[in-house]
Amino acid sequence: MAIDQVHDLQLVFRKLLHSMSHPGSISSFPEMADRVDFDLSCSDTTLLCAMALLDAEVTFHILSKDNQNLIGKIAEYTLAKYAPIQEADFVIVLQDDKESDILNAMDQCKIGNLINPQQSSTWIIENTRLSNDGVLKLTGPGIKSHAHLETGFPSVLWYSRNERTKEYPLGIDLIFTDNDGQLVCVPRTTTVEITEVK
Repeated sequence: MAIDQVHDLQLVFRKLLHSMSHPGSISSFPEMADRVDFDLSCSDTTLLCAMALLDAEVTFHILSKDNQNLIGKIAEYTLAKYAPIQEADFVIVLQDDKESDILNAMDQCKIGNLINPQQSSTWIIENTRLSNDGVLKLTGPGIKSHAHLETGFPSVLWYSRNERTKEYPLGIDLIFTDNDGQLVCVPRTTTVEITEVK
């Protein structure tokens, strides 16, 4: 891998922090994503986010059972352990995962509890392209007025996400990645409304 696993991953982590603090704000690092030279079944942006966030103290889950090579590589690079969906700290959703599998996982994943709301799952979700010209209207902390977003995430999954985040501070945090070295975050504190096409 032709990336600097200290400097480059620190930059990715800072981009993640910025996007989590400013929901709907798209962060970009295409040059860095282009330097990833492993041929894995996830996008380079997704791999960089996983490497920046995962370590030996956390667990992760990948929905597809056909990705043993990817599971092994992420565990090797990050020292994180693979776990069932009900126990995973991080959930990685690949572009070819089925909507029904994602819905099922969203119903079962950790959302924390009132004593330990931080014991919830963070999702890293692949998309083809992210844009601020979408039908999603985001409001809440870190957003001046509102933000628009297009993630390619089907409406039914947003309704499920909204159901899982309705009892704050419980919920899940979402990180979307695309094939162009971009990411955007939608934390549990963000209200997501599906609007008419602009």
